[in-house]
Amino acid sequence: METRELRYFVAVAEELHFGRAAERLGMAQPPLSRAISRLERRLGATLLERTSRAVALTGAGSVLLREARAALDAVEAAERRTRRAAAGHPGVVLATKAGASGELLAKLLDAYAAEPDAVTVDLLLCGIGEQERMLRDGRADVALLHLPFDSTAGFDTEELRTERQVVILPGGHPLTARPHVRTAEVTGLPGLPLPRWPGPDGTYPDGPGPQARDHAQLFQLIALGRACWIAPESCRSQLRDGLVAVPVSDAPPVTTVIAWPPHSRSRAVAGLVRAATGF
Repeated sequence: METRELRYFVAVAEELHFGRAAERLGMAQPPLSRAISRLERRLGATLLERTSRAVALTGAGSVLLREARAALDAVEAAERRTRRAAAGHPGVVLATKAGASGELLAKLLDAYAAEPDAVTVDLLLCGIGEQERMLRDGRADVALLHLPFDSTAGFDTEELRTERQVVILPGGHPLTARPHVRTAEVTGLPGLPLPRWPGPDGTYPDGPGPQARDHAQLFQLIALGRACWIAPESCRSQLRDGLVAVPVSDAPPVTTVIAWPPHSRSRAVAGLVRAATGF
């Protein structure tokens, strides 16, 4: 299979519409349809169920979509990292969620700066879930990920910290007087829905909660009594006046890991990982 064919298939599989996929790819629809048919014949599998009204992925198509995304990410990562190497860029790029793991990140950077062969660390501060994608497509060399929310499939990892979760509430709410709460008490709070974060494609899931883009915006919504949020306990250090954190006793713990591609031979990445696990 060629990367061109994989890009064609991913576009159709994500749009589930040949016309929209062709427009996205900047090509006419008939050659796109023929390319997908050739791919199905070569693989000996039906990838898409087509009717006059809809296009749907088959089981085989779902497998290829997952594998094709990974393959295209790997190709893009190879291109980006090769260009950086050719440009003589000696630094290492670390992706981390903006506003998360601030204290841990500061300690990591200080520990690495003390290494005798330390190089420049370029930080990519990104939105919810974006650091995983940046690591896969080569924009980052290493990333801080958070389990169980981020996927570490295909990466090497080292655990750095595990912490409990808390709910952030507006000051004066009755639950702020409690030593802890349960998840069911939080998800059903009248007038304080949980926020909706954008997915990888930038769209928001359906639901009653407000759309959130970053922590600063979300904290303002909570202070105004428009939302609540379940988050790792380390977010306490960012709380403004008028916000209170209460432990959620049955929420799963959050583990922060440092992740990198298993094929990496970068001494800078190895040094950053060594520093992260040494304090």
